[in-house]
Amino acid sequence: MKKLLFFILLAHFCIAQDDAAIIKNVTWETTKLGKKFYWKRIHFKQKELFDANQSINILEISLTTKKVKFGFATVDSIKSDPQIKRSLQKTSKIAADLGAIAAVNAGFFDMKNGGAVDFLKINGTVVDTTRLSNVTRLPFHSISGVVIENNKVSIIKGEQTAGWEKKLTQANVLLTGPLLMYNGVAEELAKTAFNDNRHPRTCACVTNDRKLLLVTVDGRSAESFGMTLAELTTLAKALNCKDAINFDGGGSTTMYIKGQPESGVVNYPSDNKLFDHAGERPVSNIFYIK
Repeated sequence: MKKLLFFILLAHFCIAQDDAAIIKNVTWETTKLGKKFYWKRIHFKQKELFDANQSINILEISLTTKKVKFGFATVDSIKSDPQIKRSLQKTSKIAADLGAIAAVNAGFFDMKNGGAVDFLKINGTVVDTTRLSNVTRLPFHSISGVVIENNKVSIIKGEQTAGWEKKLTQANVLLTGPLLMYNGVAEELAKTAFNDNRHPRTCACVTNDRKLLLVTVDGRSAESFGMTLAELTTLAKALNCKDAINFDGGGSTTMYIKGQPESGVVNYPSDNKLFDHAGERPVSNIFYIK
């Protein structure tokens, strides 16, 4: 029995190693968007990656560049009240209205009432607060996040204690999750359908050589299956990420690049159940590069 378990674990390890090697060695189609700023994409067909078809887009930008501004943006800026109907808008529209060069969808939100379900602070103003505060254990999307201070982007590991985020001093804070990697170590992920089923995914990574990666993985179609969070972690590790965090995904997963066809939508959002660029879901907030 022990030998059988050993060989099963060895097989899983070898598969993961093979997938990591595929990611590391693949030739990405690359477009330069600015100084030290690139758009990379690949479409794995014939079930080449994780025994599945996969369509991946990456925005890669050096965190040492002073040519751009990083930020969060939301449709409206009133403080969150679950009783108030809030606006939702497509990632591409929010980004275009801002004059952003590029953007991805960001945090989780209330699809019925609008607004982020977790803490969101923009330029020192709290836009939304974490809605679940009277629980003994906070949900996965409330215990980690991304902060921007003086145009420096960092991924942070928070606490299970409700209200921990209110102590953060950075001017821009987005709670999201789960955290995938921290200080080069993969985080332990709970066994849940959200984590273990394949979905479209959006994530942010900071690499060991100080680059920011904003990543979308398309899903829910024969052309691109989507990834589990374990597979997304393998992708992040193969891309040399030191820290990595999951954003909202599913039908929300969208990447926008100014000047590209299809209103700038370069991935294949799944909310219309078609593998095209028209399936964007209206969201509450985005991560943009300007």
